[in-house]
Amino acid sequence: MSVENECSGSRPVINRREMLSHCAQGFGAVALTTLLGDQLLAGNDPIFKGALDVGGVAASHIPPRARSVIFLYMDGGPSQVDTFDPKPALEKYDGQPFPEKTERTQFNSVGNTLRSPWEFQRYGECGHSISSLFPNVAKSADDLLVIRSMTSKFSEHTNANYFLHTGLGLSGRPSMGAWVSYGLGSLNQDLPGFVVVNGGLVPPGGVDGFSSAFLPASHQGSIVLPREEALANIRIREGEERQRRKLDLLARLDHLGLESAGQTEAMEGAIAQGELAYRMQTSVPEFSDISGESEEVHELYGLDHEYEPTRIFGRECLLARRLVERGVRFVELTCPYVGTDRWDQHSNLKDGHEKNARAVDQPIGALLTDLKRRGLLEDTLVVWAGEFGRTPFAQDRDGRDHNPYGYTIWMAGAGVRGGHVHGATDDFGYRAVEKPVEVHDLHATMLHLLGTDHTQLTQLFGGREQRLTDVHGHVQHEWLA
Repeated sequence: MSVENECSGSRPVINRREMLSHCAQGFGAVALTTLLGDQLLAGNDPIFKGALDVGGVAASHIPPRARSVIFLYMDGGPSQVDTFDPKPALEKYDGQPFPEKTERTQFNSVGNTLRSPWEFQRYGECGHSISSLFPNVAKSADDLLVIRSMTSKFSEHTNANYFLHTGLGLSGRPSMGAWVSYGLGSLNQDLPGFVVVNGGLVPPGGVDGFSSAFLPASHQGSIVLPREEALANIRIREGEERQRRKLDLLARLDHLGLESAGQTEAMEGAIAQGELAYRMQTSVPEFSDISGESEEVHELYGLDHEYEPTRIFGRECLLARRLVERGVRFVELTCPYVGTDRWDQHSNLKDGHEKNARAVDQPIGALLTDLKRRGLLEDTLVVWAGEFGRTPFAQDRDGRDHNPYGYTIWMAGAGVRGGHVHGATDDFGYRAVEKPVEVHDLHATMLHLLGTDHTQLTQLFGGREQRLTDVHGHVQHEWLA
């Protein structure tokens, strides 16, 4: 029985049974949206086409240049004046009191001016000046965008690491990898969108740097190891059919919990993670099995190198290439242990930096070469960065303290301006004096290359729309080719 609409006086109002009949068809669409999830985010732009392309709504705000990121995290803070930012003034004043005003440092132990122990040469048609620490990376000089004017807001490892990874100097924010996974979805339903290949050194502050925080749990970093069994207990040992029945039972119990406790993102995330974990039992052994790679590839990456840290990081870099080939959006590599403290040489600079560079130089050079010859560098963004740089004056006698006021990072691939130098530090490599930029600008530009407007990628939390760049960040168009 219908009644007259009081407002119009003539239009009938449907009864409850009719309403349920009409809306039932919509419930199926809601369920389908949930099931497709990231597939709808995959977009129909050619760069996002792949196994999950369903011709859905394009995820990109702007035409994307990159589909994946490989982040080479140089834990501890490499010295800019010993790697990619040569300063002749350090030679002139070596051993003398530092002639410029100094800021407070981590340990506030200001020694004399300290020259670089390494020689610099120019490489490539662009003429990048690169120190003898990186002869293999130097072979790809023309692909490198060297940013010499990066700054940070923090001079202590943990806060600076959170800032680099999450855009805030405190824990509790999503990692940039989580934001990329959340915003762009997945190109491979059988692998996580954000993978961390841990070479042995979890960054200061712990795994919070890889967290999804208030984003859905399915976007947090999945940590794997650079070995044949990349995840413990990943192989099916009780029979696939039996395990499938167990997982189905758990899913039913979880959904009963959802019905009784109300729909929560945490529980939905747990269900999704359980399903992903099941699919990963096939996909992870497949990507971590490098036995099918040629002897030339093994030699290129240093997998048989006499120095174990080189072998470890070489496998990390090879796994990174295999992951982006399979559609993983964001891959982060952490440093291996070299017997000294990361890149954090407060003393014995020469020995510590040489050991760290020996571990990563050949593998990174191999990664750049391999990506380029396979055509992957065209849509893979490679970022090399520490959380800050180091002082041009000595800490005590033969070390360097933390320096957030001006340091160097580099980027390659996926639409960046290879062979270009952005910005400059002063004559001593201490402060950024020309075109200074900060981590928020790096994040904004990375998202831009991935086809995302950093101001539009948000999540409501704590009463306001949150984003990776907070209320900061500018796309650095000068970095783009």
